[in-house]
Amino acid sequence: MPAVTANGITMYYEDYGKKEDPPLVLIIGLGSQLTDWPASFCEGLVERGLRVVCFDNRDCGLSTKMDGARMLSPVLLLPALKLGLRVKLPYTLGEMARDTVGLMEALQLKRAHIAGSSMGGAIAQLVAGRYPEKVLSLTCFYSSSGRPGLPGPKLRVALRMARQPKGEDREAWTDYFQEVFTLIGTPRQDPEEQRRKAARRVERSLCPGGTRRQLAALTAGGSRVALLQRITVPTLVISGSADPLMPYRCGRDIAAHVPGARFELIEGMGHDLPEKMIPHLVDLLAGHVLAQR
Repeated sequence: MPAVTANGITMYYEDYGKKEDPPLVLIIGLGSQLTDWPASFCEGLVERGLRVVCFDNRDCGLSTKMDGARMLSPVLLLPALKLGLRVKLPYTLGEMARDTVGLMEALQLKRAHIAGSSMGGAIAQLVAGRYPEKVLSLTCFYSSSGRPGLPGPKLRVALRMARQPKGEDREAWTDYFQEVFTLIGTPRQDPEEQRRKAARRVERSLCPGGTRRQLAALTAGGSRVALLQRITVPTLVISGSADPLMPYRCGRDIAAHVPGARFELIEGMGHDLPEKMIPHLVDLLAGHVLAQR
């Protein structure tokens, strides 16, 4: 798998499609890896005439881990932020946005279409707002503006996600991810496929500390409303009506603050890109991107 050095870290990536086709950079979410983008999703976009680049964020997958970084306990982080205390973080969402731009520069992509899922959607917003000269269009899947007062995850989902296995027992982590995928994903999916997806993630890379550090960056990121109001590129926001982790009102809020943004609610979709909905999702994203030619 190819890698580049960008923004002071090593980033592993995949590059699909023809080099001359319009480039689309996909930014994955919290604790996820580039391999969590469904193969059929990437292949469908390539078939529609796009060059698709996806990558492992810092602290996950095969990219550089920040294991030596010190961080306030997650239990204390949110109260400290609410009290207005200055909190030292291993890195910020802004630095993760700069990672994305650094990857683009390393691949000699002067401008690209940007799409992100969940936390990746937050990073994509920062790329579009802070580096407008680099961005042709923006798409956010099941993401949020970070505005206070928006609905959060269902309690049972938040509690289960917080109860991570101790140590690095691969079977325990596979069980954990399978249960989380089932809880947050689109209802009535094949449990065997969810198991395979969980096993693939664990086998490729296991870095729970990295996920906690990413979560700290996301938690400390605050509201992006002011930044969203400055975004001028064509923007598409996609949310699922059955998402128990990032309720669709969060997506509507993004679209409400980006001038001219379009919001698409997918009935029955959870916090994932389910195989049965891939053709429709490819149509939405490819249509949005190719309309900007």
